[in-house]
Amino acid sequence: MDDAALARAYYDAIDAGDYDALRGVLAPEFEHIRPDMTLSGREEFVAFMRDDRPRTDTRHVVDAVYDGAEGVAVHGRLLAVDDGRELFAFVDAFDTADGEIRGLTTYAGAIDSTAGSTSSS
Repeated sequence: MDDAALARAYYDAIDAGDYDALRGVLAPEFEHIRPDMTLSGREEFVAFMRDDRPRTDTRHVVDAVYDGAEGVAVHGRLLAVDDGRELFAFVDAFDTADGEIRGLTTYAGAIDSTAGSTSSS
């Protein structure tokens, strides 16, 4: 699977709530750095996405994928499933190697304050 396909598989797994598929694209040492926290290790990340994510009724829309030397960057938007409202825009920088996602840094725009206590990427 190429880097762009890995990124798309990551979003598809999160949006579908398919945590086995999510685990399958992440390296054991996976680390996610986001504006509000850092999650270290594949199992910690998957557990957070499964059990502690504030909002799961969301859908990622990928607007562009940019190739890089060690992975890809994705520009996209997180939408509410119920009404399609944009919760925030993001750029995700994926660090990939050997067919796995080793790291992810998320840069997010302003979160929709009318969305309640929500955020997810």
